[in-house]
Amino acid sequence: MNVFVSGGSRGIGRAIALRLARDGAKRVAIGYFRSDSAAEQTAEDLRALGAEPTLVRGNIGSDRVLEEVAALGPLDVLVHNAASGVSVPALEATEKHWDWTVNTNARALLQLAQAAAPQMPEGSSIVAISSLGAQRVLDNYTLVGTSKAALEALVRYLAVELAPRIRVNAVSGGVVDTDALEHFPNREEMLAAGAANPVGRMVTPDDIASAVAFLCSPEADMVRGQTLIVDGGFSLLVGGGRNAQA
Repeated sequence: MNVFVSGGSRGIGRAIALRLARDGAKRVAIGYFRSDSAAEQTAEDLRALGAEPTLVRGNIGSDRVLEEVAALGPLDVLVHNAASGVSVPALEATEKHWDWTVNTNARALLQLAQAAAPQMPEGSSIVAISSLGAQRVLDNYTLVGTSKAALEALVRYLAVELAPRIRVNAVSGGVVDTDALEHFPNREEMLAAGAANPVGRMVTPDDIASAVAFLCSPEADMVRGQTLIVDGGFSLLVGGGRNAQA
């Protein structure tokens, strides 16, 4: 199995890359933007699991990175996990904030699909990582939430256009305690909210990775264009979702 995971050096992306390697992926390419040390550590861990790692460094939407993804050859699994955004109220958002957030979170999925899908074999999978902000209103989450809503819409359109050769789905997580939360001024409040679900514990990167692994398996063959929510039931509660994000 030949795999590419954007944003694959840390947090949720790293957990997905390692899970797919444990499930038998022989070649696992990870995209990353900044931390060479984190990417190299993930590559070392992939080798320990018997997978051949490839590191793809740079802005996920850049022509060079997309060319490198296309050069990986036929992918059995493409996971778009890379995400970024600016956490400001809607009236403080600038055009630059909008372009950066939407391009990284949503447009990049389309670009990755355009680069990789023509070579992907029958039965392959594309999975995008979303968040509860695509459907819920979260504090200072206007840009990211809007971009994630666009991401989920794009998943539905790609699922129809690429069927029956390629499965396309999304996984939407609740609060996951990763480095991404450091950028939110209400981090502690979000962590407390994330644990206040019916299960009684935080969602972990491995929980998200397990959902991705299922969607990439033959058992999910008839799951198309869906967003699988992994939040311990938090979004089912009255008022749930106010301060949760993946």
